[in-house]
Amino acid sequence: MTNRRRRARREDLGLTKAEFAVLRRLDAPQKIQDYIFRLKQNFEPDGDSCRPVRMVLRAKNAHCIEGAMLAAAALWIHGEPPLLMDLRAEHDFDHVVALFRRNGLWGAISKTNGAYLRWRDPVYRSLRELAMSYLHEYSNKREYKSLREYSLPFDLRRVDPAVWAAGEKDAWEVAERLEDVRHYRLVTRAQARRLTRRDPFERMVGDLVQYRKPKKRIKKRTS
Repeated sequence: MTNRRRRARREDLGLTKAEFAVLRRLDAPQKIQDYIFRLKQNFEPDGDSCRPVRMVLRAKNAHCIEGAMLAAAALWIHGEPPLLMDLRAEHDFDHVVALFRRNGLWGAISKTNGAYLRWRDPVYRSLRELAMSYLHEYSNKREYKSLREYSLPFDLRRVDPAVWAAGEKDAWEVAERLEDVRHYRLVTRAQARRLTRRDPFERMVGDLVQYRKPKKRIKKRTS
């Protein structure tokens, strides 16, 4: 049976004392966001990954869903539900954020390497409002605005923490469950056809990244 405890104890998450202590210090959404921004970018050099919290803490790097799961774990430790939201894009990668509320308004904690799909202050009256705040900047390599849908909140307490918090293997179950959550369209097909491409200045800004992708090392052949 999935643990629905209001506050996550160390035993609930299955973390070591040292791992739990890192998350326990992150007692506000802003502190969680600052910690996640300091994590280097996971460029997935060994292929697609969806690493649980323990592996992110060890590697000290993450990409969006990995950072979102860590943020959700920290929120749960401090008495807030561990909620994720999936942003679904067309001809582009999806993006996953951790959700929190202040005075009934939604905000988001986000791990991203670019300038746009980042933290959102808790000022949004609905999840649609929050998701729509990402629409203008969310674009693919052909410079088309690509965001199309957002999901209902997914409560990570529905998945065994042994999978997404203390696991030693990739937590693909979370990504699969997110995919199955009900999604809502942000724009109609007609509206999507009228969306403009990013202008040259926006493209230049969009090329800015926090962490540069390391160059691949070319192995020397030996005779």
